[in-house]
Amino acid sequence: MEKDQPGLPHPYLSGNFAPIKRTRPLTWCPHSGTIPPELAGGQYVRNGANPLANEDLARHAHWFDGDGMLSGVLFRREMGERIEPYFVNQYILTDVYLNAKGSHSLRRPLLPSISTLIGASTFAVILAVARTIFLILLSRLPGSRKAVKKISVANTGMIYHDGRALATCESGPPMRFQLPGLETVGWYNGRKAENERGNDERAGFGGEGHISFMKEWTTGHPRVDPVTKELISIHAVLVKPYVFYSVIPPGSRVASKHERARRPIFGASITGVHSPKMMHDFGVAAHHTVILDLPLLMDPLRLVSGKPMIAFDPVGRSRYGVFPRYEPHRIQWFETKQCLIFHTANCWETYTFQPFAETCVHLVACRLTSASVLYNAGALSSPTPKAVPPEYVEEDQCRLYYYSFPLVPDSLDEKPVIRNQWALSAIPFEFPTVSAQCAMSAARFVYGCSMGSQSHYSTALGKAAKMDYLAKIDVERLIARGTAHPPQQITGCVDKRTIDEVMDSDDANDPIKLFRMPANWYAQEARFVARRGASSEDDGWLLTYVFDESQLDSRGECGEEATSELWVIDAKSMKDVTAKVRLPQRVPYGLHGAWFPEEEVLGQRPVESFRREVPEEALDLSSALSRTRDVMEKLVG
Repeated sequence: MEKDQPGLPHPYLSGNFAPIKRTRPLTWCPHSGTIPPELAGGQYVRNGANPLANEDLARHAHWFDGDGMLSGVLFRREMGERIEPYFVNQYILTDVYLNAKGSHSLRRPLLPSISTLIGASTFAVILAVARTIFLILLSRLPGSRKAVKKISVANTGMIYHDGRALATCESGPPMRFQLPGLETVGWYNGRKAENERGNDERAGFGGEGHISFMKEWTTGHPRVDPVTKELISIHAVLVKPYVFYSVIPPGSRVASKHERARRPIFGASITGVHSPKMMHDFGVAAHHTVILDLPLLMDPLRLVSGKPMIAFDPVGRSRYGVFPRYEPHRIQWFETKQCLIFHTANCWETYTFQPFAETCVHLVACRLTSASVLYNAGALSSPTPKAVPPEYVEEDQCRLYYYSFPLVPDSLDEKPVIRNQWALSAIPFEFPTVSAQCAMSAARFVYGCSMGSQSHYSTALGKAAKMDYLAKIDVERLIARGTAHPPQQITGCVDKRTIDEVMDSDDANDPIKLFRMPANWYAQEARFVARRGASSEDDGWLLTYVFDESQLDSRGECGEEATSELWVIDAKSMKDVTAKVRLPQRVPYGLHGAWFPEEEVLGQRPVESFRREVPEEALDLSSALSRTRDVMEKLVG
């Protein structure tokens, strides 16, 4: 597998994918249109990778690599009824970032690129991993700005739980940050974050024992129940049993007074997973959890036999483990054809009593038929597959899929079988979101990103995936249509129209609606904010950062003067831009955003201090150990 063409800039280090070098405190922004009153006092924040050590532009690089950076717009209440937007962006001060900040030796990030782990030779991967371990050891010597104790760069998602805004990444625990200034507070272990008031020193996600550092690796997408306010997470590790599970209630009870208060579940074992897997997401319903055991292997021991550490098995099986939220030992495994799912959209239960009692768990997720996204997001060509039986071959695509898992009663000795598994729409679909109030219940609408110019994740080598459509799918209507007239299982599709055919529709009740970006403009993942007193589930707005690529120069690069905008789009009609906020700088194409309403901004737990960069004068730079550390860092930098 080769990187992008020699002499051309890496597509995920150039244009509006290139990292931004400047951070800003809260800065007023001009805007046009009308800012909805529901946004007053709230803040939209987007997380994403922004590598600090970025001098070696010829290195392996991947869209998912790099130090986490938060970019937010606060809708501040001014005098009277006026709402004024303020932009802020800050690095997340992880151990990895603080260790690299100010270093003149590191020309590339401390951690190996995902592109290296999936596309380089075995020898190159071993060297890259050895370099990381060596630099981590050097970080413990005098003269280092920060000892690297946790390797997470916290660059993936965000959630709000129990008075804490948290940034996530599956190589470590969540990192708490403070709204609205986006200052870094400290690592959160499920009980307490660093630099918070209080003295709870009990073990959290990691627990005790020799693999505790792995057990705190929290999925990139933990979930918070909108009713009970519990945080639910999985922890995928490299040793048996390979997956652990946690449920963390809030410190103060907010659930129904009739519900029995529950103790936290920390690191409960999930049985039935047979090898280490990359698990980026999972499904959470009001009373059940769904684990995705897919054939995306992540096993360092594969290097011993000369195989990539991370690899997709094109003839493997996809397995879905479903269990009651508080009883992971009652897991039931459903098995089907291979696929990949990086993001689930929603999960819920239904109960029927005729002709017999049945609980069925439903999942809507973005299903990929191959691992091409993993390679294309690193400007790598996908490996040439070995001979694959025809029954395993599918067109390369990413679509919104529906699954239903009827649970087998404990009294019956039967193998669980998936009842329905088919695509709802043929259009490319990723980065899903639903109304926060409808999560973990039968939400009617799912919003996401799409692409009209090319297949969603089969981007030509040397080019990058860019989102030029936002999509709204009425999953309730399409599931009903598919249930009444079932398409072929696995490969079937309810609505087979292309993006162009959907755009040509003038049906006001079309179950698929698209917002097309203007020419040269591209969007990022959108977040839904409901109107106060909404008349319907879709009565609200989508918030997304957008960028006009006509600002790029002849080499496809961004100048210092390039800027992005935050658009507020009518989610009901999917036609009108209600407001546009012009930012003082650009926001690179990133991963996931979150909306924090005013009550969350105002309801944060007290903080004693924030993480800070270590000033040069505070370092011990004169000792022999310090000088040795500098020399060795330069050698491997």
